[in-house]
Amino acid sequence: MANKYKIIKQLLQRFQNKYLNRRLILVMDVALSTLVSFLVVLLSNLFATSQNYSGRFFWIYILMAFVLSGLLVYLSKCYRIIIRHLQVKDLLSFTTVALSKAALLAVGIWALRLWTPYIPIVVVVDFFFTALAMISVRLTMILVYDKLNSSIRNEKRLTKVLLYGISNKSVAIIPRLQNSQHYQVVGFIVRDKSLNDIKIEGREVYSFANDDEFEAILDKTDANGVMFAVDTDAREESRGLLEYCSQHNVKTLIAPVFDEIKSGKDVFRPRNIKIEDLLGREEIKINMDAVKEMLGGKVILVTGAAGSIGSEIVRQLAKQDVVKQIVLFDNAETPLHNLRLELQDDYPQLNFVPVIGDVREAARLDYVFRRFQPQIVFHAAAYKHVPLMEENPCEAVLVNVMGSRNVADKCIEYDVEKMVMLSTDKAVNPTNIMGCSKRLAEIYTQSLGLAIENGRRKGRTTFITTRFGNVLGSNGSVIPRFREQIAEGGPVTVTHPDINRYFMSIPEACRLVMEAATLAKSTTIFIFDMGEPVKIDTLARRMITLAGFVPDRDIEVKYTGLRPGEKLYEELLANEENTIKTQHSRIRIAKVREYNYDDAAMVADRLAQLAHEVNIPEMVQMMKSVVPEYISNNSKFEEYDKKKK
Repeated sequence: MANKYKIIKQLLQRFQNKYLNRRLILVMDVALSTLVSFLVVLLSNLFATSQNYSGRFFWIYILMAFVLSGLLVYLSKCYRIIIRHLQVKDLLSFTTVALSKAALLAVGIWALRLWTPYIPIVVVVDFFFTALAMISVRLTMILVYDKLNSSIRNEKRLTKVLLYGISNKSVAIIPRLQNSQHYQVVGFIVRDKSLNDIKIEGREVYSFANDDEFEAILDKTDANGVMFAVDTDAREESRGLLEYCSQHNVKTLIAPVFDEIKSGKDVFRPRNIKIEDLLGREEIKINMDAVKEMLGGKVILVTGAAGSIGSEIVRQLAKQDVVKQIVLFDNAETPLHNLRLELQDDYPQLNFVPVIGDVREAARLDYVFRRFQPQIVFHAAAYKHVPLMEENPCEAVLVNVMGSRNVADKCIEYDVEKMVMLSTDKAVNPTNIMGCSKRLAEIYTQSLGLAIENGRRKGRTTFITTRFGNVLGSNGSVIPRFREQIAEGGPVTVTHPDINRYFMSIPEACRLVMEAATLAKSTTIFIFDMGEPVKIDTLARRMITLAGFVPDRDIEVKYTGLRPGEKLYEELLANEENTIKTQHSRIRIAKVREYNYDDAAMVADRLAQLAHEVNIPEMVQMMKSVVPEYISNNSKFEEYDKKKK
């Protein structure tokens, strides 16, 4: 199979040879025309009684047909017509040759005194079949040429892939691609030398240890793609095989996991490896029985349902197939509409209701709680972009603080079982408005929950807060931005060469959110283990390499300076000093200062008033007073820290 393309290409070159071989075509046309005359005279003997059609007449007729055919084909130059450019008008040349031959044959037979009453019939039949034969052969040649050319185009379009590893998952890819019109498996590629030259499912196994050996495999197999069955293999080869592929312009693909395959359609669509695959970790195991028990038969409300995190929470809920109804609440019309279409396609049995609304509007929230009576609320609605909130602090307070308060108060009023609020690592020792606004939201919901538990306020809602860092590929985040910049040819902009961040995939974060919700028996702030921090500069350069370019040669990496409110290093979210272990290794409970609910409510009232008045100086100073660890960084609000000191 690996040499199929080369064989077809050689065959087409022989067939075509640009104009095809002119001498060969000339001989073919003359032979074809003479053969038709031979057959016509031969068949004439079956229907004629005259002896003139045999013996001397027969050979004279064939000799004349041969000479005339050669002369007429040569003079008409029809043998020089390029097959791939053949047009209707060119077919007239063959008709002219056939007609001229028939006419000259008639003249010659008359001149040699061999004329009989049947001669007109013979020459007319000769003309008709000569023209038909020459035109038919030309059309057949065009069909053969197009067929061979189409085969080459199809072969070129096919991505010939080497499957990485010989695990069951890798081998299972072969039948899925058996009839693919886009991919062809040409072998396996491994690091283990002992597996060299064995065959699996009729495909060779090739081993490599360095770039030279990989290049030799490419030459042998004509491969132009490498496919990984699992992302862990791709991560292990991020500094090896993936770099070799980039240097040789070889596609790097990853097979879809089971739940990425459309339900009931069995569509197997490999995709290009993304930076998210290389930054991810082992799949998180969560207690699915506990999750299903918590969700079973419940009405779930998700605020911010059309956002990156909110929409993934909805997908995770839909996959459980146990919820009674999901209410999608968001103020972004188009994203919510797109989510609706996705759910209708992927989860046709799901009972869900999209609702346009804003968490700042208490009356709209009241309508939703009153009509649908949700039992569990996932609160993901928030403003999250640090520089934008630094420029619009009042909106950060109104959405992140007051919006969260509105949702929490409605949960109490309508007897919701659990409210799970999504927070951020930027709430830890905040250096910007966004982080502080999220910390204030935490303070309100935490103090409300504690007031209920201590009997100072009526209610039954358990308030759960989950903190985690940046999620890979969320709307407006650094990874989509880098992709756009790479697609545009650069430069890729990084604020500082040393800046780093913690990253977690969106599905990973949402699974932990649901797991945390099952663990909480009382008001709790959970912190997720984010793994090791990643340098943004390294991230940018690896994305450039994955796209097939060389950093600073093909795509420039440009440093632009820290943005307002931006930290150089993120705070370590979870350690032995500031957290308590849970039964899940990736989830810990944060040790945070507790606030009195009455004080928190009074602060929320005052901040809302100042935000509505757009009294930014007094509002920011109050935020710093309530959250004393909030110290602005690279921001115009640093002046209030100096006054506070």
